[in-house]
Amino acid sequence: MLAADIETTRATPAELDRTKTAVLRFVAWLDGYGEESYDHQSFYASDLGRKAKALYYRRPLLGKVAVAPMILAEAFVPRARQLFWKPQRLPIADAHYAMGFAFLSTFLNDEQYYRRAVHFLEVLEKTRCPGYDHYCWGYPFNWETRRGTMPEGTPLVTTVPYVYEAFLQVYQIDRDQRWREVMRSIAEHVYGDYHDYPVSETASSCSYNPDPEERGGVINASAYRAFVLTRAAADFSDDRYRSAARRNLNFVLESQNDDGSWYYSVDGERDFIDHFHTCFVLKALAKIEALTVDPRITRAIERGVDYYVKNLFDEEGMPRPFSRRPRLTVYRNELYDYAECINLAVLLRGRFPALDEVLAHVIDLGDWQKPDGSFRARKLLLGWDNTPMHRWAQSQMFRSLCFFLDASQSDLQTTLSTSN
Repeated sequence: MLAADIETTRATPAELDRTKTAVLRFVAWLDGYGEESYDHQSFYASDLGRKAKALYYRRPLLGKVAVAPMILAEAFVPRARQLFWKPQRLPIADAHYAMGFAFLSTFLNDEQYYRRAVHFLEVLEKTRCPGYDHYCWGYPFNWETRRGTMPEGTPLVTTVPYVYEAFLQVYQIDRDQRWREVMRSIAEHVYGDYHDYPVSETASSCSYNPDPEERGGVINASAYRAFVLTRAAADFSDDRYRSAARRNLNFVLESQNDDGSWYYSVDGERDFIDHFHTCFVLKALAKIEALTVDPRITRAIERGVDYYVKNLFDEEGMPRPFSRRPRLTVYRNELYDYAECINLAVLLRGRFPALDEVLAHVIDLGDWQKPDGSFRARKLLLGWDNTPMHRWAQSQMFRSLCFFLDASQSDLQTTLSTSN
């Protein structure tokens, strides 16, 4: 990015002060609240919840009756989650907290936050999925999907890359070989334990988890795998990773719609376009672009961002969950969308004026941060869902805000060094 571009998109002192205050208030809340929480899936994690959800997938009309109490509770009594399941530690949240504290440690030059980042890495070392040769992580509950029950402890390609990034980020601070050894193990898992399914001569979709029956087709899953293997190829000079990543990358590029969007999946069933999954795909492409020289990626990002800013924001300029809703939803806005919007906009800052405007608007959290320092989970049709859920998306918002602070400081340093 040119110094002039940085100058025009750099965060204002007011934005930095407001964001820093929000982050430190959140840290104080986290200290008191603890590292376990309920989750977005808590309504469906119990045996009863999973049976209701499975019935919905098999027999939709009867299933709607079975899941109706949970949907109504989610819409009007969000705290009812505690009647269905229990608070748990979520690895994807631990990874985001590790990255957030690593960013905060460099932004504030404060070792206490580096130690917090290390703490979360040590937790992740202990909470890896059992039964696998290499380090990997998934959900700590049984997850009911349209293809059946995914048992707790099943590795997920949508979780593991975040953990890789967390270990990488702390390794870049302290150069501890212990973290690098875990990174190598993660890379081997991502390379060898997921399945590729050719969709063209040059492209393959990857499976969502290591189950041979999991047939792939989910676009953000392939984007995640393409990124982490591209990153690992650079970190370990391993062409095996690069070759596998290229086929998954090609699948993502070939799956982009003419209008620049991506469906959730190419299976013909889940053809919705939503906010945070669009961000997942775009940020993976942006990270791969930074590691490679491939003009196809740049064109895909340009088309994707154009669709994103035109279709996934409401009339007030705030993140909208879907460009078109696949089903009845019980909320207006989602914290996860805000977190990923900030993340993507910081990652691409200075390249797209419309996206820079979005960032300046969304970074002002307004009513999304509660007086206690935590973030509201959703703006419902009536009121708010104030249940703090680390995976949905307390940790993602914390990491995005810390990323914003650290990147803004880096931009300032770049401007000063260039001007001198």
